[in-house]
Amino acid sequence: MAESVHDLSEADIQKRLGDARQELFTLRLARTSGKLTNPAKIADTRRVVARLLTELRARGIAAPVGLPQAGPVRPAGRRGGRR
Repeated sequence: MAESVHDLSEADIQKRLGDARQELFTLRLARTSGKLTNPAKIADTRRVVARLLTELRARGIAAPVGLPQAGPVRPAGRRGGRR
């Protein structure tokens, strides 16, 4: 990333996030098929995704549609139902 993530607009971050996720998918597919020449590229791309998500979170933007959301917290103890 040539420019800082902090300098990008929210739309640019969303676009780069989508591009990085697509690249990560492609890299994982290449790894599975045995055609990946540089395995470190997967870790680098994961870090790019994390940086972009961190910046979005810092700006207070809601998570993009399609990401799994955390469910309600269940109390500890019995799992419900009768025994």
